[in-house]
Amino acid sequence: MNIAYIPSPAHGVYHLFGIIPLRGYAFCIIIGVFVAVWLGNKRWLARGGRPGTVADIAVWAVPFGLVGGRLYHVITDYELYFSEGRDWVDAFKIWEGGLGIWGAIAVGALGAWIGCRRRGIPLPAWADALAPGIALAQACGRWGNWFNQELYGRETTVPWALHITSSTDGRVPGYYHPTFLYESLWCVGVALLVIWADRRFTLGHGRAFALYVATYCVGRFWIEYLRVDDAHHILGMRLNNWTAIFVFILAVVYFVLSAKKRPGREEVVEPGADVLDGPAEDGAEGDDSDKGDAESAAAKAEADPDGKADSEDRAEAEVEAEPTKKS
Repeated sequence: MNIAYIPSPAHGVYHLFGIIPLRGYAFCIIIGVFVAVWLGNKRWLARGGRPGTVADIAVWAVPFGLVGGRLYHVITDYELYFSEGRDWVDAFKIWEGGLGIWGAIAVGALGAWIGCRRRGIPLPAWADALAPGIALAQACGRWGNWFNQELYGRETTVPWALHITSSTDGRVPGYYHPTFLYESLWCVGVALLVIWADRRFTLGHGRAFALYVATYCVGRFWIEYLRVDDAHHILGMRLNNWTAIFVFILAVVYFVLSAKKRPGREEVVEPGADVLDGPAEDGAEGDDSDKGDAESAAAKAEADPDGKADSEDRAEAEVEAEPTKKS
């Protein structure tokens, strides 16, 4: 028995007033989305974008991401839903856990592309602004696995071992590596690295997002080796290990090619964002001009209350113009 360990929640679902179910897994996902949008908005504004743009595009990206994440999980673990003795309806119970980050990012990017296209915004620039926020969202979302007592690692005696108490779905109570915590901390580190690198090297054209993807894959690769949940294996490695290798290579290739073809960062990320105050400023200048004219008129009137000077000026102008009229 471990003297020190991380306890598991007694329940993953709590009921408000004994009626409304509050699920820890769902709360972690929701918190992650808010963190990603909040940080993404700050970074988007710093790049010259408009307030609210990140949230508007997230309305497309988040639902697509949830669908993609669930599809990846169901497809790669189809036996949990479509084998003998299983109920296929459970495939739709997303609140019980089961989201694949690979599918979430891929299909979520499709939704983001639709949102960006509707706003006339380049997807790579938006992805760069969101990159560290997405990593933090993953860090929050991994705590949903803690509420569900799932996706833990091998047995261990380390002081930070996770104490699994549930025996449902083939679980064996005991002390295991808290892989949810490892990945959560890794994602926080990825977010900080992307923020630093973005400031230090002025990353643009999707390279900040590519850096996030590549560094996440590195951490996910070794964390997968610790997990003991059932998974498909190819040539002795878990499917997610192969996926991490493949996605890592794609991210590095994109980073290198993008740096060669389009160095630097986008000068304009959202067309028209820099002229939001144009009409107001023009109006202000007009007001100042009118005010100046009024002041000049007042000064003239004060200097010549009877308007005599004006009459004389007009008379002289008419005399000078007379020869011109006759010719």
